[in-house]
Amino acid sequence: MPPCAARMAGEGRDAMDIKQLKALVTVAEVGSVTRAATVLHLVQPAVTRQIRTLEEELGVPLFERTRQGMRPTEAGAAVVERARRALHELERARAEVRPTPGEVSGIVTVGLLESTLGLLAEPLVTAMREAHPGVQLRVMTAYSGHLQQWLDDGDLDLSLLYNLDRAPSLNVRPLVRERLWVAAPPEAGLRAERPVPFADAAARPLVMPTSGHALRALIESAAARAGAHIEVAAQTNSMPVQKQLARAGHGWTILPGVGIAEDVAAGELSAAPLCEPAAWRSIVLGTPRTGRTPPAVNVVAQELVRQVNAAVESGRWPSARLPETEDGAAGEQ
Repeated sequence: MPPCAARMAGEGRDAMDIKQLKALVTVAEVGSVTRAATVLHLVQPAVTRQIRTLEEELGVPLFERTRQGMRPTEAGAAVVERARRALHELERARAEVRPTPGEVSGIVTVGLLESTLGLLAEPLVTAMREAHPGVQLRVMTAYSGHLQQWLDDGDLDLSLLYNLDRAPSLNVRPLVRERLWVAAPPEAGLRAERPVPFADAAARPLVMPTSGHALRALIESAAARAGAHIEVAAQTNSMPVQKQLARAGHGWTILPGVGIAEDVAAGELSAAPLCEPAAWRSIVLGTPRTGRTPPAVNVVAQELVRQVNAAVESGRWPSARLPETEDGAAGEQ
């Protein structure tokens, strides 16, 4: 039984129950007892009583009552996080133990890199619905570092990550390597068949990912190898904003080819691969090392690998290479 659902120490105290945990998480999510009661199809006094019982049981306030609504205290946020995880695990267990005979079922939460959403999200969902309708798929997106943390915390079952060779807590499977491209407004006339030396790209103001983003580290590493100084025109933690600022003429930008393919095809950006040096990122599939891997997670992992391979082999993933097709040091030039 999850720790936050177990009996608390102390005489005369009742164990937390599922209804209380649902009330706690729902109030935290919607910020109001009244709205939580509507979501849970309960009367407001019942939700208030469940929250009060939890607070009495734990001996700490779980919410601050503010003019803006109910806001979790520091202790409340910690309990909410664990309660949400416990409810999620219970939901998964129910889905796994009540399958249709011969059918894989369960809830699987998969992490996708933002740059791959347009290429992989819809095909993955479609393929899973057709082949394994009993699998409920949840798709999450974030920075690679955040996705890795969510994997470690148990909030994701599997995820795409990049530039990760190994990790103590994860199994890592190399999937694809792709080249970074420089992108600019159409009038810049960048073309796929004419790679741009990094020093030439860096001679222009660049719209950059924010510090701490793995893509920023890749760009700065390539700049150091080229002996180039980067003039930062703007920084953002959003790939769509990065492209929007480049389209508006605030500077050129550097992104994986997969992240700009649709924009180039639509004539909204022009782009070319970087050279001297070429810059590459490696995308891997990460899964937790510990614990049993449910069949539903296995089939999602297999389908995600198939979708990645199909995108590369069909040419829909610009300047990408599968591990078995790489030619040694080609990606390191």
